[in-house]
Amino acid sequence: QVQLVESGGGLVQTGGSLRLSCAASGRTFSGYHIGWFRQAPGKEREYVAINWSSGGSNYADSVKGRFTISRDNAKNTLYLQMNSLKPEDTDVYYCARYRGGTYYFNNSYDIWGQGTQVTVSS
Repeated sequence: QVQLVESGGGLVQTGGSLRLSCAASGRTFSGYHIGWFRQAPGKEREYVAINWSSGGSNYADSVKGRFTISRDNAKNTLYLQMNSLKPEDTDVYYCARYRGGTYYFNNSYDIWGQGTQVTVSS
C-alpha cells in the first residue's frame, strides 16, 4: 500500500519561504500524479496544485507565481516550494495521489498524507 508523508511545515513571517516535502513509499512513484491541498479548521479542503507524472504542473490562482512544484523520482519525493508567503496561506497542507476525475476536487484523490502545518505570521 502506498503511503505519503508530508514534512517541512513550520512558522514563517510574511514574505518568507518554506519548502514542503511529500515522501512516498512504493516503487511506482514516478507514475503517480500528486496533488497538494490545504485546509483550515472548519473549512473545506482547498486545491493548491498538482504535478503530473509527465512533469507538468497546474496551480490554483491563489498561489500561482509564488508556489512551485518539483519532483525527485529517485527519492520518491515531491516538493512544494512556497515563496512570498502570506498570512492567508496558513493551513495544514496535504499531499495526495490523484486517481482520476476533476483534479481540483479532493474526492479525485485516493491516498492522503497526514498533513503538515504551515503558519505565516503577519
